[in-house]
Amino acid sequence: MRLLLTVTVLALLVGGAAAWWSGGSDDVADVSASSSPPAASSPAPAVTKDVPPSTASKAPTTPASPTTKKSDKPADVPKSGPGTFKAGKGKGSGSTVGKGVILTYRVQVEDGIQVSADQAVDEVAAILADSRSWTRDGKHGFRQVSSGAADLVIRIATPDTADSLCLAAIHLDTGNELNCEVPGGVVVNLRRWILGSPTFTGPISDYRALIINHEVGHSLGHGHEGCPGPGKLAPAMMQQIKGLNGCKPNAWPYDRQGRYISGPSVT
Repeated sequence: MRLLLTVTVLALLVGGAAAWWSGGSDDVADVSASSSPPAASSPAPAVTKDVPPSTASKAPTTPASPTTKKSDKPADVPKSGPGTFKAGKGKGSGSTVGKGVILTYRVQVEDGIQVSADQAVDEVAAILADSRSWTRDGKHGFRQVSSGAADLVIRIATPDTADSLCLAAIHLDTGNELNCEVPGGVVVNLRRWILGSPTFTGPISDYRALIINHEVGHSLGHGHEGCPGPGKLAPAMMQQIKGLNGCKPNAWPYDRQGRYISGPSVT
């Protein structure tokens, strides 16, 4: 369920991020404000380098679980990084999937966190190209770019940097744990990208698919949805980390037969 949080904090400006990111925070475990779908190929400033994370105070950090079902051993997730990013190129740079309104996107990974930007691009591209993802609606497509303007910039950042970017953009403290989504961009908390969620069973690749599908879904104008009933698949637009309410974990907006996996609207 979409958790509506209103947190009043001092407005912070984190370099250029605050200037072009404004709107709702969101995640499979967060709060989101509604936003209209972006126009195709709308201009966005270059964001290869960003200012260092803010030193603003944050809510107490919930430590990551020492074990995870996603891996045989716990991953070492750095808490902070330099706040600068590298854009990945990937294997299919410039390729387009889907049809209709084509949105360009760029994937960036924070420097020094031992996550390959090129590999992250390939993972995101594979998710968006999957027949169960948003291209199945026949109205949207995606083209990956490694430089220049992009409709969506997807950043994978350390918890401290993610907090700073989300706080500057939407005035919300994400507590070192959450992702956030805003018009024109998505900030993915590295802890979630590496460790997944304790409420989501299955491989980490599926949880990463849920992160991307959920956040991109908001960029396309979709709101949160609830569980449609015990034993049924949870919608991708459900905040599954908050509890499944009897539903089965699911990372995709559509099933393999092309049917949209929906649930009651959550306001």
